[in-house]
Order: sequence, then structure tokens, then C-alpha cells
Amino acid sequence: MQIKDHWLSDVTRIVSPNFNERPSENDISLIVIHCISLPPKEFGANYIDDLFCNRLNPTLHPYFETISTMKVSAHVLIRRDGECVQYVPFHKRAWHAGVSIYNGRENCNDFSIGIELEGTETIDYTHAQYDVLNNIIRALLDTYPTLSKQHITGHSDIAPNRKTDPGDVFDWSRINSTVV
Repeated sequence: MQIKDHWLSDVTRIVSPNFNERPSENDISLIVIHCISLPPKEFGANYIDDLFCNRLNPTLHPYFETISTMKVSAHVLIRRDGECVQYVPFHKRAWHAGVSIYNGRENCNDFSIGIELEGTETIDYTHAQYDVLNNIIRALLDTYPTLSKQHITGHSDIAPNRKTDPGDVFDWSRINSTVV
């Protein structure tokens, strides 16, 4: 997997309007792992695309009524089967972290890349997802010299009183043992 002009090659591209400029385009120093499923604990539909593109129909599910007006995005989503969708180019600020802090630095969206895994905090992620995640991380480390393997974290770590993803079922050793 390669990155060209801040976009992954050979992945689906669905451009989200939910991004803006980083305070410093060259300040990309953190990778944040998230999880998402819409509706909760259901997989395979295109509702995540709809949420990230501000077109989620609130009448399709009661849960959607509570989130349909949110303006959120991520740089990348990795579906259960390993399909990858990129919504925001990496040099732009995706709206994935919310109120957050990492190593004393607030507003993690300013300096991070957000990667969503289709899943929940209680259901194991798939082998395909770990494979694609590792390929993306390798490509990011090769492209952005300000990133490092030591600065990959979970959403729960940067927003601990607010978020629990990617959850206890996320196997961090599958990242640490394979990313060089």
C-alpha cells in the first residue's frame, strides 16, 4: 500500500466534508485507532459512509436520531472484510478525536490521523482488519517522518473519561509485532 498526494492508493475514496486545515500541515505525529458500528453492533451497511458525509437518515434506526446531526469523520475506515475507505486526505484535519489530550497536548485532531475499524469494543476484530491496518501504518510511517511506532494509541487513551474504543478486544501486540 502506498500514499500519493496524501491519499492511499487502491482504496475506495469517499470525500467527507467534515475536515479542515491543520494548524500546521506538517505536524502529523499521532495515529489514533477507533472503532465504529452503525447501528451499534451491526456491520456491513454503508451507514458509516453516510454519517461521515452528513447524509445519515435519522428515520432508519432509533440510534441514528441521536447522531445524524453530528459532524464527524475519520481519515480511514477498515471494514470487517478488510475493505478500506479513505474520507479525508492525511494532511488535513479529520474530525475524529473530539475533546482529547495526548502527552499533555490537547486537540488531537490537530496533529493526528484517525483510523476507524468497523467493530465494537467487545467483538474481536478480523485478521483482514489487522492486515490492512498494519499495511496502512507502514505506509504512513514511510510517508510522514514525524510519525513513529511509539505514537500509536487508542481513542480511549486520548479521551479516557469519554471513549472506550477500540476496546479490550483490540490486540495491540498485532500492531507492535508486525510494524517495523
